[in-house]
Amino acid sequence: MPITTQQLIRFKREGRPIVVLTAWDFLMAQVLDQAGVDVILVGDSLAMVALGYETTLPLTLDEMLHHGKAVRRGIKNALLVLDLPFMTYQESPEQAMRSAGRALKEAGVQAVKLEGGHPAMAETVARLVQVGIPVMGHVGLTPQSVHQFGGFRKQGTSEAAGERILQEAIALQTAGAFSVVLEHIPPDLALQISQKLTIPTIGIGAGANCDGQVLVTPDLLGLTEHKPPFAKAYTNLRDTVTTAVQEFAAEVRDHRFPAG
Repeated sequence: MPITTQQLIRFKREGRPIVVLTAWDFLMAQVLDQAGVDVILVGDSLAMVALGYETTLPLTLDEMLHHGKAVRRGIKNALLVLDLPFMTYQESPEQAMRSAGRALKEAGVQAVKLEGGHPAMAETVARLVQVGIPVMGHVGLTPQSVHQFGGFRKQGTSEAAGERILQEAIALQTAGAFSVVLEHIPPDLALQISQKLTIPTIGIGAGANCDGQVLVTPDLLGLTEHKPPFAKAYTNLRDTVTTAVQEFAAEVRDHRFPAG
């Protein structure tokens, strides 16, 4: 049975951890969906893992929708969420509604994810929810603010910074978000936020006490050349693929493939 936003909230009440991974094309989405992942995120990390950009900032909405459509075609059960790219929602709630509306109408996603929880962003989330667009929030290290942070640094390490992130998460819940990603913050802060909220928290580099966990799938598969310190590679497909390609190339050059 397809996963819904309300099921995720019920999972939190039941103490059932939520599994979230990213996808950027049909084949990967199909594999993740058949493996039983709860939420598939068309994350703006595809800017780096699929398109070769150094940050998420150059990504356009059209690029995200192109990949979102492909991912949609591979999913039957998981909840599909799409990141709105940098400067496609920050200008105004009206801009956010246009961008999110395109995501739901053109790519067939069921929810969008926005970064930040300051008052203006909470207002934007509330407006989206009011018109029927489910929103996943994102606080802590928000990659679209990488230049403001001075790099991909852990956030919430001081008492004041931790309190700010907590209040942002609460504001997003009040605005109607159905869940919130906590990225690269201290585990004790993530625990505090998770205990305070009634909506699920999805951790990435935020310790084991969140209601769910998300990884960028190429990091999990060992495909990326450099993964974040908080990520875990469960296999090393980069070496596996390299070896397979080298064996194929050798057989072609030695006239051993195709046989006969």
